[in-house]
Formats: sequence, structure tokens, C-alpha cells
Amino acid sequence: MRAQDSATAQTAIAVPVAPGSGRPATGRGSAARAGTLQAALGVTAFSLTFPATAWGLEGFGPWSLVAVRTVLAAVIAGGCLLALRIPLPGRRHWAGLAVVAAGVVLGFPLLTTLALQTSTTAHAAVVVGLLPLTTALFSALRVGTRPSRTFWVAAFAGAAAVIAFTVQQSGGTLTGADAYLFAALLVCAAGYTEGGRLARVMPGWHVIGWALVLCLPVTVPVAAIALSYEPVQLTAHSVTGLLWVAAGSQFVGLVVWYRGMAAIGIPKASQLQLAQPLLTLVWSVLLLGEHLTPAAPLTAAAVLVCIAVTQRARG
Repeated sequence: MRAQDSATAQTAIAVPVAPGSGRPATGRGSAARAGTLQAALGVTAFSLTFPATAWGLEGFGPWSLVAVRTVLAAVIAGGCLLALRIPLPGRRHWAGLAVVAAGVVLGFPLLTTLALQTSTTAHAAVVVGLLPLTTALFSALRVGTRPSRTFWVAAFAGAAAVIAFTVQQSGGTLTGADAYLFAALLVCAAGYTEGGRLARVMPGWHVIGWALVLCLPVTVPVAAIALSYEPVQLTAHSVTGLLWVAAGSQFVGLVVWYRGMAAIGIPKASQLQLAQPLLTLVWSVLLLGEHLTPAAPLTAAAVLVCIAVTQRARG
């Protein structure tokens, strides 16, 4: 009898609870909701990046702004890693961290900042509109994810709606900044994909934290050189913009973003970014005084439908 009791107990642990109890589904549902919320918070933080960068450029040169923001974010991340005595990542993870550092920490901020010197935030939002689809493609190639056909149809439809809206907002013309923007799109998608993969085996904030620290040997001397050549004018806008892109976009936003990707998967998390250009345009109106056309509500409704479809589509 005891042996049978023992076997029964082991079986109860190993086998999911019988249908009707709802426990496993509830656990998975709670994790999915938490992951979606974290990814959405990351998107909200990212949506403020372009307006904050525009503020920062009022007082800093592009190279100074990117280098200083990265150094400040690395100091915050390094302080957290040191205070909590987080051990160094395994050797096998450093190559992936280098991709995150090159794409998310350095590449995307630098390329978009250079673009925003001559581009409006509305035009730059084209990059963000294409980023979810590009991230899903990188994910399919890098980690072998295979979303359903419904997922891809909704993703392409959402991307098309965002692109049409943002191009219309910018007057339908392409500028010299587009080369920077499309390059930023590619490197960021690669960094997001690799970061999402690493976030499955280590906490998301470790991923971005170590990626930021990894960049310090480059960003510290670049910051010193850039500050000596580019004029600096400290204003309320420039300081606020710098602090937000350093702490909000570069660290806190990426922490919750990678946690969300690890919980709900790279393709589904990336589709939440379809709402990012619209949020950016709202902030642009409120913070920069840019004009928002009547097409915004219609595009917002189309994007929300696409997000709902991609979140429900099964791979």
C-alpha cells in the first residue's frame, strides 16, 4: 500500500491536474498576462524614446547624446549587478550579449539619433512600425519559431497600416535619414531576437545589464571625445531627454521588454510594438507640439485589431 501511495504521489506531481481543476491553465494564463503587461510597459517606455531624443538634441550633439546615455545606463545597470552580486554570465552567452550590445545598446540609438537630426519623430516612427515584422522574421531564422499563417497575415496587415499612416504623416516623401532608419531597423531586430533568446536562460535585466556593461570600454572614451568636440547646452528639455533615454528607454524599458518576450515569445511580444508609433505620435503632440491628423483614430483601431489577432494566433 505504501509503495502504491508513493507511486500515486509521484504521478500526481508529474502529470497535469485533471481537466476541470483549471490549475495548469490558470498558471499559464497568469504568466502570459504578466508577460504581456511587461512587454506593453516596455513598448510604452520605448514610445517616449524619439520625443526624448528630440529634447536631448536641443542641448547635446548626436554622438554625445548616445555615448552619455549609454554610459549612464551602464552605471545604473552595473550598480544593480554589483549590489546584488550577480555572477558573470557563462562564456557561451557572451556572443549573444555582444549582438544585443551592438544592436540595441549602440546601433539603434546611434542610427535613430543621427536620423532625428533631419527627420521628424513621425517619419522616424516608420522604423518602429516595421520593427515587429522584422523581429518576427529574425526570430524565425534564429530560434526556429514558426508562427501560424493567421499570425503572419495579421502581422503584415498591421505593419502595412502603420507604414501607411506614418508615411502619410511625414508627407509621403523619403529623406536622407531613411538609410539610418532602415539600418537601425535591422540591427535592433537582431538585438531584440538575441536578447529574447537569452532571456529564456537568464533574467531579462541581466541580459541588458551585461550588454550595457560590455559597451563601457567603447562608450566611455567616445563620450569623452564627443563632449570635447560637440557643444553642450544644459536645459530642462535636454537634461530630461537625456535622463529618460538613459534610465527609461535604455535600461528599465529593456528590462521589462525582455522579461515579456521570455514569457510570451518573441513573435507575439514584437507585435505589441505595432502600437508604439501611434503612442510616439501622441507624445509628439503633447511634448513637441506636432500636429496629429484625423487618420490617427482609424489607424489605431486597425492596429489594435491586428494586435488582438496576433496575440490569439497559435504557432
